Amino acid sequence: MSGSRSTAKSEVVLLATHKKLATHETVVQQALGGRIAKLLGATFAGAYDPALHKGHALYYIPSDTLIGKQQGEALDIGSVDDFFGGLIDHPFMATKAISHPLIKDATSRPAGWSERFFEDAADAVLSGFSVFNEADAKRAGRQLLKDGPVRVKPVLATAGRGQRVVTSESALDQAIAAQDMAQVEQWGLVLEEDLRDVITYSVGQVHVAGIMVSYHGTQSLTQDNNGETVYGGSQLWLVRGGYDQLLELDLEDDVRRSVTQAMNYEKAALDCFPDFLASRRNYDIAHGTNSRGQVCSGVLEQSWRIGGASPAEVEALVAFAADPKLQRIGASSHEIYGPTTLPPHAHVLYEGDDPEVGLISKFTQVQPYDCTQ
Repeated sequence: MSGSRSTAKSEVVLLATHKKLATHETVVQQALGGRIAKLLGATFAGAYDPALHKGHALYYIPSDTLIGKQQGEALDIGSVDDFFGGLIDHPFMATKAISHPLIKDATSRPAGWSERFFEDAADAVLSGFSVFNEADAKRAGRQLLKDGPVRVKPVLATAGRGQRVVTSESALDQAIAAQDMAQVEQWGLVLEEDLRDVITYSVGQVHVAGIMVSYHGTQSLTQDNNGETVYGGSQLWLVRGGYDQLLELDLEDDVRRSVTQAMNYEKAALDCFPDFLASRRNYDIAHGTNSRGQVCSGVLEQSWRIGGASPAEVEALVAFAADPKLQRIGASSHEIYGPTTLPPHAHVLYEGDDPEVGLISKFTQVQPYDCTQ
């Protein structure tokens, strides 16, 4: 990947961003930091402290996508070898808002907006709009409602939380009124056609310690301790190498289309946002049916940061590093709320009563590559 260079690192550190982490997320990131440090032949040094770590050869694990070239320069991040995550120029690029065009005659347009991105990525996304104020949100929602139900998606929410499906103008207005408009003005809000019978595929690539791994897989949903449907884990099938190696596999048509859409989406980002840099890239691609009976697929969002599938990604990296002859592997990450019995051979990352989400268990598993996937 462009921007790669070989640089020895002495320490791996967790880098706090604007994103507030729950306890279970912090514990998992600490565990992954230790495993990445071993891959790099470095020491895991915990949370980044500018006074303590100044002048050290650091590898960063940011809690979210880094924003702004100046931030990258201040941290001496110049290539994919320097961090696990992504670096972009403007806030909206770090969220779902990057994935859709503005409505015609939009009254709010963020700095760095690229019309060309949506032209290049049009075949890789679902029908929808990104908006940055209340007036545009209402107008975009009404336009989409003409074709069926609309999903209103806060862009800073994770694991599917906070999303609403609306079928009327009154319900749309209520969903928009519930948003934090200060956040919308900075980060955006997505309004998108709603699909039924959805399968969410994951496609991605990670580059750590000179090892590039690409994968396809599927996500699972679960109910959290409040009964809300949220992310429950990912089953990934990974290969050593790039997307071309992934496409050499015997893939089902929908999976192959997902990989191609992710590649097209990523190419558009690389072409339209020249300062974009990422060592960890993950794309959620939905396949489902809209209200008019049309089968649709498209990238729901990108994740250029450590994410829910990262535990499985890191397990695969460890396996590939341990066996240079290994070319394919399966790995999965799991998030289970409430009491549970963990399966044999699970690699437990967190098991406890989190102050914010309640009882939760998070673990990974590794299995031989399944050639039927």
